[in-house]
Amino acid sequence: MIQVDPVVARIWQMAGPVASDEGMEIVDIEFRNEGSRSGRVLRIFLDKSGGPTLDDLTRVSRRLNEIFDEALAVEGSYVLEVSSPGINRALKTPEHFERFIGKRVRVRTREAIEGRRSFLGVLKEATPGEIVVALEGRDYHIAFPQIEKANYEHDWSA
Repeated sequence: MIQVDPVVARIWQMAGPVASDEGMEIVDIEFRNEGSRSGRVLRIFLDKSGGPTLDDLTRVSRRLNEIFDEALAVEGSYVLEVSSPGINRALKTPEHFERFIGKRVRVRTREAIEGRRSFLGVLKEATPGEIVVALEGRDYHIAFPQIEKANYEHDWSA
């Protein structure tokens, strides 16, 4: 998995079984400040084959609210949002990447690899330790700890 904040890792650990019980998987979690009026927002993005329905998301949101109210110790208040990841979904775990082999991905790295930090190419391989992205006739091997952000990049011309 791409490196995450310890609080987000704990949220992922708590929410994972709930999502799984509902036949879904967590794609991404964001927990951040969003302006002075709205305060902090906890966003959990869920997906399943065929995409989640509004009823699916509502059911999971209710269950997570109960669990977080009892067991999530974070300072201050926050708003919980549970939604679909959208078409250009984030890729966080080796399993996420495995499903998109042969597809176009966008990857941003923490440090430069062969002079670049941004890669938009075809995902050729995904192992537990790294991914391989084909770009401009070359294969770039990117270790998971080096990935800052990655997502599937839908090809609208296809």
